[in-house]
Amino acid sequence: MKNFTPNKSRSWPRPLADLVGAALDPVLAKQGFGESGIILNWQEIVGASIGRACEPVKLQWPPRYGNFGLDALPQPAVLVLRVEGFFAIELQHLAPLVIERVNAHFGWRCIAKLALRQGPLLRKLRPKQRMPLPFNPQALALAQASAAAIEEGPLRDALIRLGTCVLARPKSN
Repeated sequence: MKNFTPNKSRSWPRPLADLVGAALDPVLAKQGFGESGIILNWQEIVGASIGRACEPVKLQWPPRYGNFGLDALPQPAVLVLRVEGFFAIELQHLAPLVIERVNAHFGWRCIAKLALRQGPLLRKLRPKQRMPLPFNPQALALAQASAAAIEEGPLRDALIRLGTCVLARPKSN
């Protein structure tokens, strides 16, 4: 019997999260973003309350003129944000804080100022999720019995909810 040794040319399963950034980076590069981190982690970067009311649209980099040596730093960009109308004035006052947090995320002074565009956030324009199925006590009891071996906590609660939804679905042939 042969010993199994991993072959470097063989493809191994990878988490989807590892692939999302690589797939988004070329699209976001057209909007001036060098990486997808600012889009994917927006609420963690600026905070939940600010992140819920605005979203990054693009980075506007100034034109580059002349010869740049290795020691020349690029000029900082303007971060264009889409903001809901009620929050625009407050965000103007919070602009230094947002700039500081974004620059801290990147690790250098890449943002000099913010440009605000009022309008509805794109992530809120997505279609709403389906309504949950009606409560089925038999499905809940069966799901709780199946998850009895798992200790109390968020994992068990999530598995019970999942099991209840799966078991409550009508059987299709």
